[in-house]
Amino acid sequence: MASSLLTIIIVIILHLSTYRTYAAAKHSYTSSNHHLTHHHSSLQATKLHQAYIALQAWKRVIYSDPNNFTINWIGPNVCNYHGIFCSNPPYDPKIKVVAGIDLNHGDIAGFLPAELSLLCDLTLLHLNSNRFCGIIPESFSNLTLLYELDLSNNRFVGPFPSVVLSLPMLNYLDIRYNEFEGHLPPQLFNKNLDAIFVNNNRFTSMIPGSLAGGSASVIVIANNNFGGCLPRSIAKFADTLEELVLINTSLSGCLPLEVGYLNKLRLLDVSYNDLVGELPYSIAGLPHLEQLNVANNKLSGIVPEGICMLPKLSNFTFSNNFFCEEQGICSNLTEKGMVFDDRRNCLPEKPRQRSKKECDTASEHPVNCFEDYCNAGGGSRPPAFSPASVPIAEAPLSLTLSPSYT
Repeated sequence: MASSLLTIIIVIILHLSTYRTYAAAKHSYTSSNHHLTHHHSSLQATKLHQAYIALQAWKRVIYSDPNNFTINWIGPNVCNYHGIFCSNPPYDPKIKVVAGIDLNHGDIAGFLPAELSLLCDLTLLHLNSNRFCGIIPESFSNLTLLYELDLSNNRFVGPFPSVVLSLPMLNYLDIRYNEFEGHLPPQLFNKNLDAIFVNNNRFTSMIPGSLAGGSASVIVIANNNFGGCLPRSIAKFADTLEELVLINTSLSGCLPLEVGYLNKLRLLDVSYNDLVGELPYSIAGLPHLEQLNVANNKLSGIVPEGICMLPKLSNFTFSNNFFCEEQGICSNLTEKGMVFDDRRNCLPEKPRQRSKKECDTASEHPVNCFEDYCNAGGGSRPPAFSPASVPIAEAPLSLTLSPSYT
């Protein structure tokens, strides 16, 4: 009940804010529609009939609904359907339209029909944790007021659903835990999205090298197979980005100095990759950083004291690398009250470190990140860790602190 009430409140707020923002943009309700306000009942009947057509078409391609989420999707009164939320649109406050759909955790199996595009007043579509499959219909381009799209934890397939790039009002995109594959389009990072969740899919190639810089505060692309290096253009998110999660994306090369330009960053997790070289000292210039995880890479050199002195850093994990020195207070982070993990490095007099043979081999192949940060390392180092040697209990801290990201 509390969840449904919250959804209704969110839908109303989104509906109001979306229409205000979109007032100057092209939409099917142009100024000519406002001259027809005396036909309230006729307009509402038309809108709700379109919604009825769309939802009945959807129900016909739902093959399993074990929790009976759609059992009452019968008859024309769509505003009473479970998971369907109606609201008064600002262009005519005397009528109601379908403004939101929330079927989260329904365990529903089926696919998304093209007729859903008839719901052109929709601002929120939440389908988290179901068994929807197939591809995202191109007709979704008609959902020009859609503000939040959550398709996570389903079985969608195909390339990145590029239709979402055409949605002018989209602010929140969550397509994690599906079977999407292929490249991520550069345009994704140039849109005015606040949150981008594309983790745990089958995306390949590299992170787009030329990022124009959107407005995202959260970017999570973990557990894909990108490869390549983190582009220097990540610095273009300096004014907005607060959380950057790149766990297990096959990143290689060095971390670029430009990571230290993300002055609003609170969480940086690049664990379980193939990063080499030293930690950029520029990270010491991130005053809001709270969690830093660089574990399970091939990083080497000194752990800079400037990073350990960051005023808000409370969690620093750099285990399973080849660091040879903890500078200053970095050698005693317990005294600072920080949660940390420095195991399996090459730190003298610290317990549970790598063998001398492993450390000597690493020191014979120094990495110069200033020559070519993207191709540094060349694969000459030994593996950063053996998966069998890292028990589940020693998973990177971000996996336990931020379970929704992975």
